[in-house]
Amino acid sequence: MLVTTTNTIEGHRITNYYGIVTGEAIIGTNIVRDMLASISDVIGGRSSVYEEKLSQARQIAIDEMCTQASSMGANGVIGVDLDYEVIREGMMMVTACGTAIYEEKI
Repeated sequence: MLVTTTNTIEGHRITNYYGIVTGEAIIGTNIVRDMLASISDVIGGRSSVYEEKLSQARQIAIDEMCTQASSMGANGVIGVDLDYEVIREGMMMVTACGTAIYEEKI
């Protein structure tokens, strides 16, 4: 499935718009991860623990959005927007939203 943040696809013609599709993923962190991330924050550098969890959550949200689009008969999603939120300490949410379409290569 073609997924893009743009509203058009060069070399493709959009023949049908199915509507808005979304996907969400809420992930929790645990005490061990929080401690490792805190150490990384204190000594400087990147927190690979949180980066990995965010990457997993982003992929889950995109996969859910694509599954919803596919069930509508779409073969692509355009105008994709990703949003990251902290719900409460230790809980993060990633949402993906876009427009399900059917496209053909021209």
